Amino acid sequence: MNATEQMLIEKIKQLPLQRLAEVEDFVDFLRTREDEQRLTQAAAKMAEASFAAVWNNDADDAYDRL
Repeated sequence: MNATEQMLIEKIKQLPLQRLAEVEDFVDFLRTREDEQRLTQAAAKMAEASFAAVWNNDADDAYDRL
């Protein structure tokens, strides 16, 4: 465990019990947001190959030069 993690744990230990649920909710929110961002990035990466033919065509070359 690094110093930042240890400092965070110590701060959490000093909180009243009522606040621990809020901390847990916030941590869950952050984890969910990270998961959603990873899924979005993975979906975009997977879609690149599917859309390559649509994006890379002679009709769109004029727009690419703009």
